[in-house]
Amino acid sequence: MILSCQNISKAFGTDVILKNASFHIEDREKAAVVGINGAGKSTLLKIIVGELDADSGEAVLSKGKTIGYLAQHQDLESTHTIYEELLSVKQDVLDLEAAMHALELQMKELDGEELETALSQYTRLNHEFEQKNGYACKSEVIGVLKGLGFEEEDFTKMVNTLSGGQKTRVSLGKLLLSQPDLILLDEPTNHLDMNSIAWLETFLLNYSGAVLVVAHDRYFLNRIATKIIEIDAGEVTVFQGNYSDYAAKKAQLREAKMNAWLNQQREIRHQEEVIAKLKSFNREKSIRRAESREKMLEKMEVLEKPSEVRSEMHITLEPKVTSGNDVLTVEHLSKAFGPLTLFTDLNFSIKRGERVALIGNNGTGKTTILKILNGLLDADSGSFTLGAKVRIGYYDQEHHVLHPEKTLFEEISDAYPDLDNTTIRSTLAAFLFTGDEVFKRIADLSGGERGRVSLAKLMLSEANFLILDEPTNHLDIVSKEILEQTLNRYTGTVLYVSHDRYFINTTATRILDLTQGTLVNYIGNYDYYLEKRDLLTPSSSPEAEEKPDTKEVSEGRLDWKQQKEEQARQRKRENDLKKTEAEIFELENRDNEINELLTKEEVYTDVAECLKLHKEQEALKARLEILYEQWEALA
Repeated sequence: MILSCQNISKAFGTDVILKNASFHIEDREKAAVVGINGAGKSTLLKIIVGELDADSGEAVLSKGKTIGYLAQHQDLESTHTIYEELLSVKQDVLDLEAAMHALELQMKELDGEELETALSQYTRLNHEFEQKNGYACKSEVIGVLKGLGFEEEDFTKMVNTLSGGQKTRVSLGKLLLSQPDLILLDEPTNHLDMNSIAWLETFLLNYSGAVLVVAHDRYFLNRIATKIIEIDAGEVTVFQGNYSDYAAKKAQLREAKMNAWLNQQREIRHQEEVIAKLKSFNREKSIRRAESREKMLEKMEVLEKPSEVRSEMHITLEPKVTSGNDVLTVEHLSKAFGPLTLFTDLNFSIKRGERVALIGNNGTGKTTILKILNGLLDADSGSFTLGAKVRIGYYDQEHHVLHPEKTLFEEISDAYPDLDNTTIRSTLAAFLFTGDEVFKRIADLSGGERGRVSLAKLMLSEANFLILDEPTNHLDIVSKEILEQTLNRYTGTVLYVSHDRYFINTTATRILDLTQGTLVNYIGNYDYYLEKRDLLTPSSSPEAEEKPDTKEVSEGRLDWKQQKEEQARQRKRENDLKKTEAEIFELENRDNEINELLTKEEVYTDVAECLKLHKEQEALKARLEILYEQWEALA
């Protein structure tokens, strides 16, 4: 066991966050903390790392173990470049390397016993350097940077010039490189694209230490978690398995509790009816029996009615007017910002009733496409056509469609002046805004609250074509599930951008992948997309890009020029593979030669020659380590 949390309680004023929370984390275990927004997940992590004091109870880390923590929001201040900032984590390795280099210079001037002493010290330092993976230190830093979505041209950017999301990724990279015995991560996927999340999943799955993570990304939780720690109304419950196992078990427990409550309520009503009947006989014996039953009822421990989690937020989306079958046709669409070309010659169409997910790496232009379709941006070339009777409802991830100076009530009443006060209050109540909360200003709301207001406006719009930009951002898991059910019942058409793979998997009937400036079409959900992409495309990332299949990928086909480019890339990859294999073969042969030389008396008695061969061999090993990684990626 690496961490033991025993009877932790925490309250802020009258708001009880945690009640006697107890659980433990084993060595190498990957666990996740789940719960609705405000349940106390981040508070729990802060108590574990000592940033907050518990009112009672304690979190105990095993003796000699180290802990690393990544908070949701990072304000990293540094005068280093991104590369230097991550490399600073390996300062002990760099110091060892410097000490070894200094010894090498000294040994050139030494002989006899002094040389022997220096050589012995060098061997000890070199052993420690190898133990700390010193020869692969810099390639490890580069691997983490690329895994987290930084390109090589980003490495020299100054940390102080980065956005909040980029700083969070730098902080995450530093934490992963520091390799503590227990990693605590609070929403680590918020600022990562799909490829980076997939890389992080693989990293954590193979990580030799333990991991405790707070996340709303259910696909991520399904892949890495073997234990779910749920916080619900202050109570902490531990479930074995991943998120899907937890969700199934939770549903069973909720159903069992509801059945127990219903059975007890039936029994209470039955007893009350029997008591009333016995009393109506008005005989001494029957009255005594009635009184006996009344005493039994008084002693009964009445169960609380289980909360209906899914009834808290009510989203009803239904188009007032049915659109034509052809909802959207896009032809030859192109867009660039200065020298940066996002996409060229995009062509696709959407039919009534489809739920289409538009996916792709950060910066490829997904949100730009949605803004063009909503008339918020002009395309450089090309056009789009809306079908008959199509009415768009737009959900903007930055919530620019909301007015910061207005109250919630004004936001709805101004957008829909025909609605009476009761309807407006009822609509806001459906999205968990009740009482005086309806008079809060939009500017004072959290990201999740603004998302709920945008969804409320969308519900009232009676649109038949929903265009949604990251609709699950800032929503907790329960709210995401409610939104998924609502969209799956919706009889209109949906086009959305999302990084939430679980959400895509649950709702999408088709996926458009914006990659290399063009669209590739997949007739299926996210699992289907992964299956086809991995099968049809040479891997260049944790989840590689796919070349379209002519049968199942009917739109976004590669034209002749693109096919030639793809063939050229394939030939280059094969040539690189051959070159890498040849260099590995050459270096392995030289390594064997050095081993043979070191067995010869004229060599192992010559200290200077030994040292020279030893240095050459270490350099060989470092180069081979890099080549093996290259070979794996290419092969």
